Amino acid sequence: MPSALPSLSHLQRRSGAAPLRVLMVCMGNICRSPTAHGVFEHLVRQAGLQERIAVDSAGTHGYHVGAPPDARAQQHAARRGYDLSGQRARRLLERDFQDFDLVLVMDAANESQARALCAPAYRERLRRLTDFCSAVPAHEVPDPYYGGADGFEQVLDIVEDACRGLLAALAPAAGR
Repeated sequence: MPSALPSLSHLQRRSGAAPLRVLMVCMGNICRSPTAHGVFEHLVRQAGLQERIAVDSAGTHGYHVGAPPDARAQQHAARRGYDLSGQRARRLLERDFQDFDLVLVMDAANESQARALCAPAYRERLRRLTDFCSAVPAHEVPDPYYGGADGFEQVLDIVEDACRGLLAALAPAAGR
């Protein structure tokens, strides 16, 4: 777990009034990244920053393009007040690194896949979501797909902590 939030100095170079754009990325875009997308979007709304911060999610692989989030991910998220039902899986594109201010991956494998698509000019935009954890010690968001309910709850614990840290880091750049 990092001792301080990562530098987001590249966000200071943004121009215009366009919202900060954040993309959450996992492998298939049906468990972890939709959960992070839903949690962060919820926190952004609670903070009244929905006009200043936009959130999306994608997968490094195209296994589930067009599919809704995994039913288990939706059920566990709903128990904590997050609605993932409107999301649909899509694949990470090279252009996403140009279009998004931050591309946040869930683990080392996703980071490797994303880095292969990312032009050197945009590398500062690629981070791990867990870089923003402060209370839950985690270096990766583990994939719960082949496990049980505990895995989905662990994902939510890590994601909630990381998304709170992310919001704290982005709020100044979002004009709050």
